[in-house]
Amino acid sequence: MAAKLNGKRVCILATNGFEQSELEVPRDRLAEAGAEVHVVSPEAGVIRGWDGDDWGRSVKVDVALAGANDNDYDALVLPGGQINPDLLRVNDDALALIKAFYAAGKPIAAVCHAPWLLIETGIAAGRKMTSYHSIRQDVINAGAKWQDQEVVSDGGIVTSRNPGDLEAFSKQIIEEIREAGESAAV
Repeated sequence: MAAKLNGKRVCILATNGFEQSELEVPRDRLAEAGAEVHVVSPEAGVIRGWDGDDWGRSVKVDVALAGANDNDYDALVLPGGQINPDLLRVNDDALALIKAFYAAGKPIAAVCHAPWLLIETGIAAGRKMTSYHSIRQDVINAGAKWQDQEVVSDGGIVTSRNPGDLEAFSKQIIEEIREAGESAAV
């Protein structure tokens, strides 16, 4: 993949229990495209993923959530899993960071159960979105127009269903960041 994101910085907001592939695949694809990617977490040191039916690998935390600022980044990625977004949706600092990215008009990407965070912040209402099938009704109840597609993009908000969609999800995140950078340069 050609380096399309040189000079761009991406924040991945996660905590313990993130779906392993839903953090690692976008992180790796964004880095391959030339972006600098930071894992931001309320936890210090490392956070541990969930892989299948048990705990997975640890990932280094680059920036403490308390010190994270949307002004330092061009986009936000929210990995799913059941545990990770459920813990983050009751964390006021996490919600404030997500709202700051949204207020600044920066791309936000959420996969699997991470649309819970878009619901909690009020971002889901009125948008076309997708999610993991088990939270479909949550997304609809929040006022979003749920679609069963591998990736849905609506006004810089990118959503995807599950780990099987991660290549399309990652490609769309890269495109959204590139397009946001082009429109900012005009």
